Amino acid sequence: MIDKNKKICVVGAGRWGKNHIKTLNNLDSLGGIVESNSTRLKELKQEYPSIRLFNQIEDALEAGFDGFVIATPAETHYKLGKCILERKIPVLIEKPLTLKESSSSELVKIAEQNSTNLMVGHVLLFHPAIQKIKNLIENGKIGKLQYIYSNRLNLGTVRKEENVFWSFAPHDLSIFEYLIGAEPTSINSTGGAFLQPHIHDTTMTTLSYPNNIKTHIFVSWLHPFKEHRMIIIGSKGMLSFEDSSKEKNILFYEKGIDWINGEPIARNGATEVITYDKGFPLTAELEYFIQNLDKKIEIADGFSGLNVVKILEKSTESLLSQSELN
Repeated sequence: MIDKNKKICVVGAGRWGKNHIKTLNNLDSLGGIVESNSTRLKELKQEYPSIRLFNQIEDALEAGFDGFVIATPAETHYKLGKCILERKIPVLIEKPLTLKESSSSELVKIAEQNSTNLMVGHVLLFHPAIQKIKNLIENGKIGKLQYIYSNRLNLGTVRKEENVFWSFAPHDLSIFEYLIGAEPTSINSTGGAFLQPHIHDTTMTTLSYPNNIKTHIFVSWLHPFKEHRMIIIGSKGMLSFEDSSKEKNILFYEKGIDWINGEPIARNGATEVITYDKGFPLTAELEYFIQNLDKKIEIADGFSGLNVVKILEKSTESLLSQSELN
């Protein structure tokens, strides 16, 4: 249970910010909203008449909130995050943490210097299916982890400021780190820019991790249907989770390759539906943030957000170098 006396202020009431606002209000933990658009602010006053509204962050910082959520465009994350952390107020910043490794690293340092919690909105780490998959891996259900791949595909939403990897892949990068417990040792990315010069619409990125664990991420916003699928391969079995399906089942396949008398023999065992408690990831994320305002953040902390930005930058360098070769 969360302490309902703790009140959180949301900065930004746009496409994703409105979800934070609604969820925090349902948790009875919404204290304030900062929104620079005057028309949107009037709408919010009608929707949330008892909530304190501000049109600039400086006024909200003086209001005594227990924490902040930043749900503004990524280019504003650094300035807003710095402002809040220097006041020693815990903050959850939507992904990506910032648009550069250097500014992300600085926010992590500011949080450390001020002994203040910095959390990043890698919301899928709080998806009950991902939590269950992590538990299955740790308990040896699939044996030694060998390979993970993810497809995150859809038609749109096309961005003009960032490529599809920056837009779609942070979810998968954070999940990979969460499940593997390590940073990648090598990154290679290739793809195609069809709609706008130098902004890739589809990419395939391969990553290597310690202990010979391999992964790949296929992302595209030029795809005829929505597919959010993750496959996890181990020495004893395999897991599949498709978040875009209606059932959202976790499937365990008792399949693999066994060496018998020096020959590789396919093992085709039963397929099992793994049950797990369903729930809303954003609710779980915000509950976790509130519960840990003055405790150590273990999931989606600042370092996790920084590591994701590092990979995003390196993948972009790889993409651009591949484009130059072509």
